[in-house]
Amino acid sequence: MLGWSAAELAERAGISKRTMVNIEAAGGVPASTTATLHKLQSELEAAGIEFIGSPDDRPGIRIGKPSML
Repeated sequence: MLGWSAAELAERAGISKRTMVNIEAAGGVPASTTATLHKLQSELEAAGIEFIGSPDDRPGIRIGKPSML
């Protein structure tokens, strides 16, 4: 939705590209540390992505306005 590559998201979030590959390969909620997932979520939310639903009930995203960092 943002036009970012996985490598770009990893760099922006301060995680390794290998960790990003592992997260993308996971089915469902990835087996990663809470801190890593929080970094990704924070970076995406700052860019205007809003997470809706829950992993078990209609998960999805909405596009909003990026926050001013």
